[in-house]
Amino acid sequence: MVRPARRDDAADLARVHIASWQQAYRHVFPADFLSGLDVVGRTERFRRSIEASADLLVAEEERRVVGFCASGPADDEGWGEVYAIYVHPDHWGRGFGHELIAAAENRLALSGYDRVLLWVIDNHPQARSFYERQGWTLGRPIRIEEIGGVQVTLVRYEKRLPASSEPS
Repeated sequence: MVRPARRDDAADLARVHIASWQQAYRHVFPADFLSGLDVVGRTERFRRSIEASADLLVAEEERRVVGFCASGPADDEGWGEVYAIYVHPDHWGRGFGHELIAAAENRLALSGYDRVLLWVIDNHPQARSFYERQGWTLGRPIRIEEIGGVQVTLVRYEKRLPASSEPS
């Protein structure tokens, strides 16, 4: 089930986020960086985002948060953006990512966006394959950023959205 995030989800969101990073990016970032990701700090950031009415959706299984997706307006005028999508590694491959991104796309379409984008680390083939299976295509440009002391290349994916007629 996908639903809007609530303030009391913040700690669960932080745990999902950190577990996802530690598994998905272990080949990208140093182990000490990943093991040092701070649950308390992330919990507070999620709490503030939820209170600020961020468009943050969660996926639940048996009333437990197993993933989340954040979306909203992009810096590129007229574009929507999927800012983040993470599913706990214990739940990868079970359809939660698909449900989350479909719900986020629908919300973006309801907000009037017909074009959406997202950024993903270039050398993350699992994520790139997931987005491509959801109908996203590689766009331009790329970005170079430093995260955790590592220079990473981010590639842009884009998608055209059909008009949405029902709320999610």
